[in-house]
Amino acid sequence: MDVLQELLLSKLRLGDSEEKPIQVLDEVSFDGVVRYMASDKCKNIIVMVGAGISTCAGIPDFRSPKSGIYANLQKYNLPNPMAIFEINYFKENPSPFFQLAKEIYPGKYKPTVCHYFLRLLHDKKKLLRLYTQNVDTLEILAGLPADKVVDAHGTFHTSHCINPSCRKLYTLEWMREKIFSDEVPSCTECQDTVKPDIVFFGERLPERFFVSAEEDFPICDLLIIIGTSLSVQPFAGLVDNAPAKTPRFLINKEKVGQSMYPIVLGPGLQFDSEANYRDVMWEGLCDDGCQALADALGWGEELKKLVKDEHARIDREREQ
Repeated sequence: MDVLQELLLSKLRLGDSEEKPIQVLDEVSFDGVVRYMASDKCKNIIVMVGAGISTCAGIPDFRSPKSGIYANLQKYNLPNPMAIFEINYFKENPSPFFQLAKEIYPGKYKPTVCHYFLRLLHDKKKLLRLYTQNVDTLEILAGLPADKVVDAHGTFHTSHCINPSCRKLYTLEWMREKIFSDEVPSCTECQDTVKPDIVFFGERLPERFFVSAEEDFPICDLLIIIGTSLSVQPFAGLVDNAPAKTPRFLINKEKVGQSMYPIVLGPGLQFDSEANYRDVMWEGLCDDGCQALADALGWGEELKKLVKDEHARIDREREQ
């Protein structure tokens, strides 16, 4: 019982020997975050992003009541909306997923202001790592190196045969050809179904997610969270992996990450706590929040030019 009690207390950070956390921000506010980011003390930023950063690109999120993917799946006659991303259902009936994949497949969209803000963080040598729930690959298209991006929920970049004894690898181009030919992709070796390497419900997250999180979060000196509901574990639990003194800054349309089960899942973000010493929120659209942050840092015009130039480049390449 003593061991269990110690574990529960550590989750709540209420242990008797716990020292009072250090407040890094000179003010727990947007301006305080800006001043900290501009300082030499802030050089290992981790960013966590979700579907909200891609909605301005025209990609629907999952959970919006009317416009989200889950709210618009009636034509697939699913037993429940989430079945389209359940691995057992996919093995029985892969067609609905591939019909949806054609609508959201990488290559149809352009990165948003958010994506290019992340690129600026990297260019200015502030970004330690980006952890993304998205599978649209827009972070890479925006110019982030692959080693800076952890695809928590997998990627469309590669695909594999689902047969455990085969597991043949296929490229993005091969999968695109099959999907846009309205085919269910079949393995050329064993004729089983080929699935993009995105993580379905019932599958384990990529090993790199766990390894990177263990290495990165202990040295994180600012955690920025953008456009995610923080409702899916274990991704959501990353907010509690940052050191106790590390500021956490949320850009989102609503407050998220405030744990309902702190003993089990960790205390989460503490915006409304009187004891809050590090959590700050900017409420609104992700693109607007990233532009506001860039403006406050003196990067605003640079970001606007980057977006304009890169979108023009992408348009030229797609016309060829």
